Amino acid sequence: MANVQMGLLGQKIGMTQLFEDDGTIVPVTIVQVGPNKVLQVKTVGTKDKYEALQLGFGAQKAQRLRKPQLGHFAKAGEGVTPRYVSEIRVTAKETGTYAPGQEIVAADIFAAGQMVDVIGISKGKGFAGVMKRHNMRGAQTNSHGTHEYFRHGGSIGTRLTPGMTLKGKKMPGRMGDAQVTVQNIDVVRVDAERNLVFLRGGVPGPKGAFVKVRLAVKHKK
Repeated sequence: MANVQMGLLGQKIGMTQLFEDDGTIVPVTIVQVGPNKVLQVKTVGTKDKYEALQLGFGAQKAQRLRKPQLGHFAKAGEGVTPRYVSEIRVTAKETGTYAPGQEIVAADIFAAGQMVDVIGISKGKGFAGVMKRHNMRGAQTNSHGTHEYFRHGGSIGTRLTPGMTLKGKKMPGRMGDAQVTVQNIDVVRVDAERNLVFLRGGVPGPKGAFVKVRLAVKHKK
C-alpha cells in the first residue's frame, strides 16, 4: 500500500497555454476536478477487505439510473445521481477522515507545484497497421521490385520450433481506447472557485473525457 495516493475524479475541458513571468509559454490541459461526493467508504474491517473511497462526479437524470443504483446513491444524500463513479485507493488515514455524503473539492487535495498522475481512456484510433500502431518501418525496401508490400509487418512465424506465432506478437489491431496512466505531471495552477486544475502538457482522452487525478505515487519528494 506504499504507492496509494489520494485523488479525485474530473473531466477534461481542453488545452490552452499560460505565460510565465519571463514570457515562457506553458502548454496546459484544463481539468475540472470535483466537486466529488463520497458515495461509499471501504475499509479492511468490512467485507470489502481493502481501503478505498467510492467517489461520484457530475450529475444526470434520476430516470436514467436503475433502482439499485438509486438506492446506493441515496446513502450519500438526497438527489445524488453522479454520471461518473469510480474508486480511489487510499490509506486507512483517509478512510477515517471521510464519510458518505461528504463533498471534496479540488483545493482540498491539489495545489500549484505538486506532481500528479492522470488516469484516463485514450482516444480510439480504430483498426491500425503495424507502422502506425507499433512504429515499424515496413517489411521491404521501396525499390522497383517490391509490389503491394510496403506497409506489411513481415514474417510472424518461428520456423520449425515451436512452429507457431508466439503470443503477444506485435501485429495489426485496434489502437487506442485503452486505460492510460500519465505519471508525474506538474500542477501549474489551481482555480479553487471553479475547481479547475491546470496541468502541464497533455492528458489521456478527448475533450469531455472523464479522468482520475491523483497525487503522484512515484514522485521523489
